[in-house]
Amino acid sequence: MSKGMNYEETLSWLYTQLPLFSRIGAAAYKADLDNTIAICSFLDNPQHKSKSIHVAGTNGKGSTSHMLAAILQQSGYKTGLYTSPHLKDFRERIKINGEMISKAFVVDFTAKTKSLSETIQPSFFELTVGMAFDYFAQEQVDIAIIETGLGGRLDSTNVINPLVSVITNIGYDHMNLLGNTLEQIASEKAGIIKKDTPVVIGEWLPETRQIFLDKAAEMNAPVHFAADEYEILDVRYSATKLDLKIADRKEIMNEQYELDLNGLYQANNLCTVLCTIDVLLDKGFEFDIDDMQSALKNVKSLTGLHGRWEVLKQNPTLIIDVAHNEDGIRSVLKNLQQLNIAPANTHFVMGMVNDKDVNKVLTLLPAAATYYFCNAHIPRAMPYEELQRKAAQHGLKGNGYDDVNEAIKAALGKAKPDDTIMVCGSVFVVGEVNSNLF
Repeated sequence: MSKGMNYEETLSWLYTQLPLFSRIGAAAYKADLDNTIAICSFLDNPQHKSKSIHVAGTNGKGSTSHMLAAILQQSGYKTGLYTSPHLKDFRERIKINGEMISKAFVVDFTAKTKSLSETIQPSFFELTVGMAFDYFAQEQVDIAIIETGLGGRLDSTNVINPLVSVITNIGYDHMNLLGNTLEQIASEKAGIIKKDTPVVIGEWLPETRQIFLDKAAEMNAPVHFAADEYEILDVRYSATKLDLKIADRKEIMNEQYELDLNGLYQANNLCTVLCTIDVLLDKGFEFDIDDMQSALKNVKSLTGLHGRWEVLKQNPTLIIDVAHNEDGIRSVLKNLQQLNIAPANTHFVMGMVNDKDVNKVLTLLPAAATYYFCNAHIPRAMPYEELQRKAAQHGLKGNGYDDVNEAIKAALGKAKPDDTIMVCGSVFVVGEVNSNLF
């Protein structure tokens, strides 16, 4: 890395020199916190200079993090948000009040940590977590929402002492790293529960509830199960929003919300968010219901969140969703079913990565739908020919395309006006969709 690199050269260095999970998968995952601790120590431990909220979970953690960020910034708090991966621009990962980190900060941070990087060889994720902590500390945010990358216990983000820990749900994902049973995966996620720190559990399963209770008891952490404290009374869907009626069981009252994230699965995430806001109220934060309602109507514009049941076009309906694991795909299928969209009227544009349990996902998909197989342009992507072959073994047939946009064009050419085209299977495939083309 030569002196005085510009932003493009810096980004290229980050991508090529550091092991990157989105490119190479498990080989980039470091099963300890040593590098992160070394980076934070070098930076004078910026992770302890900001208040924070820690968010883990198999699915829903991105949406939950962005909803929380929208509410906090709408309520007048300077709010940091760290999420991953990004869809289009690396700087999406690190934002304050919806604004991406400056290119100059990325360049300067990479230069100042270069000698350390060459010594300890951190992963891309480890270094970018350090970058986020450093940025939030320097900008003196009031609060930072920190989303885990993988798991929880050994995730690079797990060096913070948050005001509240949030675990959205547990499902099967990254089993090669986190374990093959829901109990094992829940144990890894429960690793973000800290001593004397409240934890909010979004959705729980009979096999995971006790794991959370045991870990919380061990850490003397007050535990809140969002589904026990909030109840979804009514959900109404449209192509642009969800109208929700949610009851607060503690206050015996209910409230109407309009949410611009319109996947039906967001109702559960909203209960998790509301439960987390209750914890923050106990910690001295102040929220006004009008601000909260305004924030939830405008999550996308306030935070820049995309790719969650995002309707790009109608007649035929074109939807992109970053669902990429068994639970995520189940949610997508349930959403289609609840909207009475028949498999025969559904066109799936699908691409996946090599380390996902592809066969499990394929067994869920309906044979009556039409398929268009594609791949993202990253080394970890499963070539569309291989996905097509595996899908055929499950009775799913369709043509293959090297580019998601070509696949979408083909689907648009074949779909009838009242059909639905569903693009899913990989964050990276969704990231390569060029919405200007459609």
